[in-house]
Amino acid sequence: MDNKYKSIPVLPSEITPKSLYLNRRDFLKAAGIVTGSALLAACAPKATGTPAPGAINESAYVGKTDELGSPLNSYEDITNYNNFYEFSTNKEAVAPLSANFKSHPWTVEVSGLVNNPKTYAIEDLLSKFPQEDRIYRLRCVEAWSMVIPWRGFPLASLLKEVEPTSNAKFVRFETLTDPEQFPAENNAFYPWPYHEGLRLDEAMNDLAILATGLYGEPLPPQDGAPIRLVVPWKYGFKSIKSIVKIELVDTQPTTFWKDIAANEYGFYANVNPDVPHPRWLQNSERRIGELARRPTLLFNGYAEQVAYLYEGMDLKLNY
Repeated sequence: MDNKYKSIPVLPSEITPKSLYLNRRDFLKAAGIVTGSALLAACAPKATGTPAPGAINESAYVGKTDELGSPLNSYEDITNYNNFYEFSTNKEAVAPLSANFKSHPWTVEVSGLVNNPKTYAIEDLLSKFPQEDRIYRLRCVEAWSMVIPWRGFPLASLLKEVEPTSNAKFVRFETLTDPEQFPAENNAFYPWPYHEGLRLDEAMNDLAILATGLYGEPLPPQDGAPIRLVVPWKYGFKSIKSIVKIELVDTQPTTFWKDIAANEYGFYANVNPDVPHPRWLQNSERRIGELARRPTLLFNGYAEQVAYLYEGMDLKLNY
């Protein structure tokens, strides 16, 4: 494989400490970073409540890193700075607004072009599919990043069980519609419910997981409880949260942010430092907990595992 596609492992030293993650807001203010939340894409993790203080055994993750050696971000960072537009466009308001979100009972319907359509209770998904720990980098389209210890299972395992037909080419995902729990869904500006999509071969890649937890505990509401998609080589807004429907289809589905601004948010949304966003560059990023910027890696450093999916494609046209 061409060296430009070689994956760069996360080094343990790169994992963001929990304390830094929790104090991300102070860090941003100190660094002089000001964001207009109404203009930012929904890429940060969603949450619906945070475990009581002391409930997370963060000490069990000390020294853990991604394959490039990057240290983990803190639990507080991951759960207190969230883009979750169903609650609010204010990142800092999401966690408190989601505190009473009810993620049980919960079902996920898997249908469309499959031989074996099913509706799973969240308990079924947790018991039927072995849960794995995966440490992944998250690169937000807003040019900041984190390293997150997810728990979940390969999306491919679920898709194999429902048996896609030969006509299935894409996978469409949909978030819960519930204006009582998601107050911002009353805002008619956005094309609710949140919806996303992948090509079937992307969805079958082993890196793509359905996450059910982080830091060894169930997902908090602001991070997409009880189940969300994680596609680490794409910008974070592709990783749809609080999923209730998965549908196999034969044509490319529409996606939430592409429906809003097709010139800014493409269907693929692969991390690509050579393709700037219309309003900012994408060739560098700020890792939460660090003052200096670091170069952004093609496919977020996962090129070795995913570049083959896009052979022959113009990555600038298919952004």
